[in-house]
Amino acid sequence: MDDYMFTAHVRETKVVSEATSYLEIFNYADPTLNYNEEHPLESLEFDNFLNRRGAFDPPAHGSKPLSGIRLILQKNAKHPETFSPHHISLEQREYASMVRILRLPFRAIEGTSVVGPFFWASYDHDANDPHLQIIHRKSDVRKKGKTRGWELMLSHSFNTNITTGYVKGTASSDINDAIEHLRSCAAQVAHPFLLPIIILSHDLSSRSDQKQREARAWLRRLENAVTMRNEIDEKEGYMDFDLDAINRDLVECHSQVLWRRPQAYQEIIKEVGTGMDKWWQMTDHNRPEITALHDSLLSRLDFYRIKLTGIEHYVHTTLERLNIQRQALYNIIAQKESKLNLEMAAQQRRLAHASKRDSTAMKTLSLLGALFLPGTFLSSIFSMSFFDFNVGKAYPGMDPDDYSGKGASVSEYLWLYFVVTIPLTLAIVGAWWYLDRRRQKTYAAEDIDIEEGIGRMETEIMAVMRKKTMSKATTWNSGSQPALQLVKKIES
Repeated sequence: MDDYMFTAHVRETKVVSEATSYLEIFNYADPTLNYNEEHPLESLEFDNFLNRRGAFDPPAHGSKPLSGIRLILQKNAKHPETFSPHHISLEQREYASMVRILRLPFRAIEGTSVVGPFFWASYDHDANDPHLQIIHRKSDVRKKGKTRGWELMLSHSFNTNITTGYVKGTASSDINDAIEHLRSCAAQVAHPFLLPIIILSHDLSSRSDQKQREARAWLRRLENAVTMRNEIDEKEGYMDFDLDAINRDLVECHSQVLWRRPQAYQEIIKEVGTGMDKWWQMTDHNRPEITALHDSLLSRLDFYRIKLTGIEHYVHTTLERLNIQRQALYNIIAQKESKLNLEMAAQQRRLAHASKRDSTAMKTLSLLGALFLPGTFLSSIFSMSFFDFNVGKAYPGMDPDDYSGKGASVSEYLWLYFVVTIPLTLAIVGAWWYLDRRRQKTYAAEDIDIEEGIGRMETEIMAVMRKKTMSKATTWNSGSQPALQLVKKIES
């Protein structure tokens, strides 16, 4: 079943190209015969390396090695998809030959999609030539277009005490340092878990502790800004109480705390310990140096376990304190919004009353205009000298018909009225338009002043709320007898 599934999965993979090299370390009873070499591996020599032919033939002296390790390396993987699911960085034929000839685990091809730290170790169930197979992998999603992570496949022969394998890692991983570390410990390669624990030790370097220290320092600055907890230098604090910046920093700090969660690595250490027990059950215990190395590696695993337990407690405390600050910030925001809503409601109420008063006055003026303007306009028109209605009584000596009021005349100079009225009307409308534009600019400036006033009001309200709700003076020194006793107890 494993062979069929392996073949099917390899056929479905996509191939990306990576630079390949090899590493061979052999230890003999005669230390002068020991061999420790790393060189580039060309595609034409790939099969020869797998089958130990040509330049890779065993040495002519015929001495059987006590222990050894043979690795195919891709230490500086660069392709963006090199750790993507269903991708391999060797040709399909080369990859299949490598797994079959070096007795690497078939099911490693099924783990191309795993994320985070992963470890697996088991026997291959070959009674004649038993092998212990190991898969150790850590890959992540792409960051800035680059894939991060590393992959390790090993197979240890109990008959020959030689470990074969395949190692790939990106430049951002510690694979280069781990391989140099392995070459420096060449005399100890008899233990198949040497390289996995070296990789684990680099992955659990002091950078994890430093990340948590930086997150805790960041947390103290946030506590100083939100709840006025005075545990930092004044110059390290926030210059202004910027809610957006503080909320963003809370999220970033939380993300940094979750970097390399210790629980995942604790499970890895547990699995590595289980795999070492499996190897120890079938290995030769007559060599004291192997026993000492095995005990040293177990002790190192126990050290990492205790270290991760401490980090886990440290992380838990940091996360709880972050949650407290987040809740306090949410309360501040809620109080601020409530206060602002009250202030805005009061402002809107005043504006509504002012608008009502203005509308009442305008309504009165409109009514008065509606009553008097038609009569005024008509009386003005008909009282002009352009019209003569002959409504007066007849004077002595004059023809009564001319003053009887039965006739009316319109002056031929009526056009002067329109010539003067139309330009004057246009001039008045233009003056009104100009003044209205000036008023609009004044209103725009007033709107800006109102916005700035709202900002100042927010700042003032925020300062008052912080003083009243978050100040240690009001929290601890409220004047009540229990609070005063508690303060004295803490100070003593």
